Amino acid sequence: MLIGRHPETTALRSALTSDKGEMVAVIGRRRVGKTFLVNEVLGEHIVLQQTGVRHAPAERQLRTFTNKLSLLAGKQIPEVKDWLDAFFQLRLVLEPLLDPEKKAVLFFDELSWLATPEGEFLDYLAHFWNDWGARQPIVIVLCGSVSSWIINKVINDKGGLHNRVTRYLHLKPFTLTETEAFLRARHVNFTRYQILQLYMAIGGIPLYLEDIKAGRSAAENIDRLCFSQTGLLREEFSRLYPSLFDDARNHIEVVRTLAEHPRGLSRTEIITNSSVANGGVASRVLEELEQSDFIMAYEPFGKKKHGKVYRLIDEYTHFYLRFIERNNKSGEGTWMQISRQHSYKIWGGYAFEGVCMQHVPAIKKALGISGVYTNTYSYQKTAKNDEPGVQVDMLLERADKVINLFEIKFYAEEWAMTAGQAELLRQRIERFKRYTKTKQQVIPVVISYAGLREGKYSLGLVGQSFTGDVLFLE
Repeated sequence: MLIGRHPETTALRSALTSDKGEMVAVIGRRRVGKTFLVNEVLGEHIVLQQTGVRHAPAERQLRTFTNKLSLLAGKQIPEVKDWLDAFFQLRLVLEPLLDPEKKAVLFFDELSWLATPEGEFLDYLAHFWNDWGARQPIVIVLCGSVSSWIINKVINDKGGLHNRVTRYLHLKPFTLTETEAFLRARHVNFTRYQILQLYMAIGGIPLYLEDIKAGRSAAENIDRLCFSQTGLLREEFSRLYPSLFDDARNHIEVVRTLAEHPRGLSRTEIITNSSVANGGVASRVLEELEQSDFIMAYEPFGKKKHGKVYRLIDEYTHFYLRFIERNNKSGEGTWMQISRQHSYKIWGGYAFEGVCMQHVPAIKKALGISGVYTNTYSYQKTAKNDEPGVQVDMLLERADKVINLFEIKFYAEEWAMTAGQAELLRQRIERFKRYTKTKQQVIPVVISYAGLREGKYSLGLVGQSFTGDVLFLE
């Protein structure tokens, strides 16, 4: 069953019904459901599905391709010596099968594995498309988990594939709303608090969510998935990054460094705090991690000339480095114990803040500003000499000259603001205004999972407050 993915589904179906040949690029990190989406939406139209073989040379990629082509043709295809011959044979097989009333789909999956450097696959794919395919009732789908590779080699290609991609889909992890729908479709009836606990640990990755068992709590499922000897996610970290990047050591070093600094680091700070060398390697690694949805980059508020801040947003990676790796010999039952400790509360605060930053569209809808252009930031200024520091969880800078300053709390019970907490919030607002010299109106907003209990200290201070349910808005 296909959950969510409405814009992507619409785009794929439109490619089938358009009056021209289409070339569609589908990217997204591993386990996010790219292949499932393409097969679910286009399945009955797919006449050829070719998946690249990791680390296989061009000769073996060609052999798997001709075997698939032989099955399509119903006879043995002559041995081919290169991709020029292979695409010529593909044309010969396809021509008698094409129907102007029903487009044929050619699905090339794990493209970065298929297009080995020595094989010149992309060059001859471009020739096939430009010389013949673009004028046929054909949809070519190019799919891969190494998002940066497809962006650089296909979408931004300056050669034969330049401007040939007609539709570009970037499949993201499920939102909380999609996660809730996915679990319910599998008869897993968690409360939203449990869904949020699960999401903060493993994120909205469909393959991970498929292993959630009904009849058990979120904590029990996390314990089984992440800490039992046979848990799906116990060793996932050691497989995930090497499966995406040929030399993943620098990528792993970056995410480890960012995991130690949950609110993010600049490029210079990442290099200073890690073993990643400055220069092109660092730039490439950061680009690849960002395009694969493991990290996000944003400009610091009011400091656009000082470069981006990078933040780890992959929930599973953060959870693995914080808990699984440190308790990998403890076995089942570990999470039930950890979740009672103070370290859980500290992690929960940072993790909930990260989830809020990734659900800004839902928050904007609750604020009634869905149509207002915004930028999302966090803000931090360290104390210096006699000047106190300030830390702001999240900011929304709005085109209507308003800044929403967020106070984010992961409390299972209603938050009753004390006099001391109210004074800290006032100081935070005052210092933010003074340090940034902003002339815009600053309106504080509270997001606390169980909500803010209105009282004399919050009255007149907090502009709006929301429960965790706000993150589930569509």
